[in-house]
This record gives sequence, C-alpha cells and structure tokens, in this order.
Amino acid sequence: MENKYLNEAMIGNKNMLVTFTEKGEMQRIYFPNKDSRQYINFFHTGVKINNSDLIYLHDDINNVYKQYYDTDTNILNTEVTNTYFNLKILQTDYVMIKENVLVKRYIFLNDGKIDLNTNFYIHSELLSDYNNHVGCKIIDGGMMQYAHDFSFSTFAKSHDISSHQINGSKETIKRGEIYDKDYIGMSKDSSICYDLGVIRPQEKKVLEICILIGENKNISEMEDEVIRIKKIDLNKEYANTKSYWRKYVKSHNGLNLKEPENSYEEKIYNIYKRSILLLPLLTNSETGGIIASAEVDENFTQCGRYAYCWTRDAVFMTRALDILKMEKETEKFYKVFCKKTQSKNGMWEQRFFTDGRLAPCWGYQVDETASVVYGVYEHYQYTKSEKFLRDNLQMCEKAVEFLKRYVKDWLEIDGEDEYKKDVVKQEIEASINRQGHKYHVSYDIWEMCEGIHLYSLASIYSAFDCIMKIYKVLGNKISDFENNRLKEEKILKNERELEKLQTEIKRYINENLYDEEKKSYVRNTDDKKMDVSIIGAVTPFNVFKAKEKKIVNTVERINLSLRTYTGGYQRFEQDHYRNGNPWPIANLWMTLYYLETGEKKKAKETFDFVVKTAGKHGFLGEQVDNNTLKPNWVLGLGWSHAMFITVLEKLH
Repeated sequence: MENKYLNEAMIGNKNMLVTFTEKGEMQRIYFPNKDSRQYINFFHTGVKINNSDLIYLHDDINNVYKQYYDTDTNILNTEVTNTYFNLKILQTDYVMIKENVLVKRYIFLNDGKIDLNTNFYIHSELLSDYNNHVGCKIIDGGMMQYAHDFSFSTFAKSHDISSHQINGSKETIKRGEIYDKDYIGMSKDSSICYDLGVIRPQEKKVLEICILIGENKNISEMEDEVIRIKKIDLNKEYANTKSYWRKYVKSHNGLNLKEPENSYEEKIYNIYKRSILLLPLLTNSETGGIIASAEVDENFTQCGRYAYCWTRDAVFMTRALDILKMEKETEKFYKVFCKKTQSKNGMWEQRFFTDGRLAPCWGYQVDETASVVYGVYEHYQYTKSEKFLRDNLQMCEKAVEFLKRYVKDWLEIDGEDEYKKDVVKQEIEASINRQGHKYHVSYDIWEMCEGIHLYSLASIYSAFDCIMKIYKVLGNKISDFENNRLKEEKILKNERELEKLQTEIKRYINENLYDEEKKSYVRNTDDKKMDVSIIGAVTPFNVFKAKEKKIVNTVERINLSLRTYTGGYQRFEQDHYRNGNPWPIANLWMTLYYLETGEKKKAKETFDFVVKTAGKHGFLGEQVDNNTLKPNWVLGLGWSHAMFITVLEKLH
C-alpha cells in the first residue's frame, strides 16, 4: 500500500471509518470495525473536459482547494476549483447513519463562459493478496470489486456508466481513455466513467456516488442490495446524517461550553466539538474497544501502526467519554472489552484489535494492566454506580493479584506463602525471563525502553489504592462479604499487604529514581533521563503532591530539558522518534500539573501551544512540527483529544 501519513479529515458511523487528505482524496475506508479491515490502495476521481487529459480532483496544478465540515457534523466538504476551465466542484462525503454506505455527492458548476463537455472518472484499486485475490464485475450504474469474503460496490444513484476498463486501466486512465469489452475480470484495479454531458455557463449538474461494502454472498443477493440502496432518498439521508451529528454534539456537551466570544475561544470550542465527533469514530460500538487513531502507516516505515486498542490509551479516553456524557460507552469498554481481553493470570497484553482479539505486540507494559484498575474506579467517581464496581470487582482483583506478584518480583520483596502455591505463577516460573526474574521486564509508557520506570510504578501504586477504595465503597454490599468472616479477613489481610507494597514502591522510587545530583526524579534506573511522564506520579496517580519539594525540582528540570523554543514540550531527553517533535500530550500533562499547583498563567501558556497548533478542522496530532507549528504525525490522536477534554474540565 502507498504511504499516506496524514489523515486530514475523518467521517463514519458505528461500523465504518473513512479518512481523507486535505484535497479530498479518500485514503482509507474501514468496515465492519474501525481497525479491520481497510480495503483501498487508492480511490482516484477526475474529470475529462472537452479534449483534455484526465484532471485528477486530488492532484492538478490548476486546482485550488477549500475543505470544511458542515457545522457540528461528520459531513466533509471539499471545494475543488479548476482555474483553467473555471469549473467548480463541490465534493460532499458522508456515511449514512443506519446504512453502512459512503455517499460521495458532486455538484459541478461551470463558472466560465464556454461550454464544458464533462466526463467523470473513478479509478479504484483494492488491496489484494494471494489468499484474498480481488476481481471486478461491471454492474448496473457502476462496478463491484470483490474477493472471497467481501464485496466493494461503487455505483451512481441515477447515472449509467458510459465506459469501463477492468484490465490495464493504469496505462490509459490518465488520457481519459478507458474501454474494455469484458464485463468481468481479475484485475485489482478498475475504472468507470460517467458522461455528464455539456455543462453550460452558470449551469449546475449533480452526480451522487455510493460505496457499499458487504459480504461476498450469492450474486443475486449482492445485486439486490445495490438496487435497494439506489432507491434510498439521498437528500433525506443527507439531512438525517446532519441532524444526527448535530444532536450528538448537543447531547454530549458535557462541559456546557458556551458559544465563543473571540477567536481564541472559538479555536478551543472547535477542538472541543471535534473531540466529541471524533471519539465515536474510534470506538467499536459492540465491545467498547477504542483505537488510538485511524491508521497512518500500514507499511511500518515509521512506527508499529496505530489502529489498535491499548488499554492504557483507552483508559485516558474513557475519562473523556465520562466528561462528555458517554458513560455507556465507558461501561462497555470495561465490562465487555477489558473482560474479553484479560489474560488468565490477570494481566493485559500491549494491544488488541477492538473486537478483543490479540493484536501484534512487541513486549510487555505493566502500566496497561494497572491503568484498567485505575480506570474502573475513575469511572465510578463520575457515575457513583456501585453495580458497575461489583460487576468489575473480580476482573480488578485478578489484575491486582498479578501486579502484586510483579512488584514483589522486580522490587525483590518477599512474598506471602499463598502466592507460592499460585498455579499461574508456577507456570511463569518455569521459564525465567531475564536477570533471574520470574516476570518479563516492562517497557515504559512510550514503548521504547525496558526496565523499572517511575511511571509504571506510579500506575501500580494507584491501582493498589483504587482497589482498596473499591472495597471501601462496596463494604458488605458484595454478596460474598455478607456473614462471611473468612472473606472479610482475607480482604483486610489483602489491604494490609497492599499498603505495605505501596510503602515499598514509594521507598523504591525515592531511593532509586531520585537523582541527588540533578535534584530531581528520573524516569528509570538505567538512562535516568528527564521524561514528562514523571508527572504521572502527581497526576493522575497521586503518589506525590504537586508542591512537594522534590516534585517542584523535577518540574524545573523538565522545563530546562524538554521545553522547546516554541513552548512545546518533548516527551523525554534525546527523543528521536519522528525527529523528536513536541507532543500535545506533553504540553497537556504540564498544564494539568500547573492546574494542580494553582499556577494559572503557566497552565495557560502550556495549554495555548496545543490550541494554536491544532489542525484546521480542530484535530490534534500526536506531534507538532516546531518550524511550521502544524501537526505532522497521527492527526486525530484519541489520547491527545482525551487529555484536551480532561484539561478543559479543570479549566471550566
């Protein structure tokens, strides 16, 4: 697949996610989940005017572009003006709410003084491999590209195709000359053409294209489905889609933000509303799993890919969901996704597909497990639902038991006799991982360094604290507690042990992760670099208070080593990933810290960098180019938007 690094815009519904460039080129289309599968290598559209060669809508020297969403919706408009022929094209893309159909509406306006004989072309190449080879069949009004287990139909609402080419289209399409006698063939890329006729000066013409993805069922069923979709009133569907998203934004305005009064407030408001519209596009509606972002790098040229669910990232995002009155989505994440993905020994692996299947991983991250326990109690803080705690208690207890064993192993704390009898533990002990330890060493939050990390220990400390708070909330309301002295004694014993382990964790941090020379905490025991994730020990995990002397010293050191000349913060010293740019997450973390200390001016400074570097549609990136102050990697990162919402809640 071609490398397409920036998804400038996104649309979708519960099952479909579609991404676009700033020039309106469709880059990716996912169905039936947001992470699996993606179908297209490219989907190019263009016009042949009079005797010209093909003028690509997404790439022509004479094209001028303007792109915007319908207000408060996931309906995307791209205006393409070809200045040579004075042809204006308004491309509107949206996904129906109740049907898994992408609609591409084109309005053509001849803004010149001569007649324009216009033909519209679509050249589509699907991803094909030896086990799922793609072919194509011409159908009424379009084409059906298909493989063993899917069909991808592209057709016009009320236009017939004037020509098509299934084989060898790449050699002829640029001249706007496609012809093929065959109605069916084995090519993975095919072209179709619609004759729009002559567009006279100031005349408008409309072409509506539908893309329907489904199973490769028997041919008559697939043809019937295309016929059914053609009968749908697309004007009504457009209105319904617009209404749905506007109601969605209104009902999820959890912070009750008022209309902005100046340009600065307007930028904040736009990011806020785009966050509300983005989060459902990243979420699996069946399981509650949330991808980090729409995919950016299928070929692994820069990273290990992004369209997976990390429990840690998702926990940050569920906090934003709660703020935005999306509590049901949060509950589904914990009660369905997390239960489905927890290992028998209580831990969670690095990442998963949103349907709960294990995704490609490259190591263990202990904070993934600890974050879930923290997240369960955090959700309770918003809902006060004791039933939610009861439903997830066993899952949390399993996770905590794993974390206890992990901490004892790596901090070399003597364990209790009962853990020596643990079957899962004995299985793990059968293969010693490294340095004589029974559990595999953990990667850090950034998935780059293995070792003992301050952030990881802080997350475990918080998980222990949260399970004790859960016990306190539930008390004897847990059915097993009632009239069960043994259960109560076991919980009391467990709480004493957890308190002891918390003391040991804090002692270990102060003895091994505080550098007396630097007068600051450091991120791990190996490279001892400054890292913005150290702030995690203050917020959200509350191991230390924000104004403790050692923390204040650490923040001063972070400002000296990680703050760039633009006011953006890097993640850690000598960060070389994608040239070591500032991360909005890092700035938002610093903002949260300064809000904890009451330093409002500093909080505003760190927050303002994020506001001014957002994408034009209000999307936040993973990183920002320090020279252009524009997002330059993973636009629409769920974690960035979640932190932004969390900050807004504290500012509001």
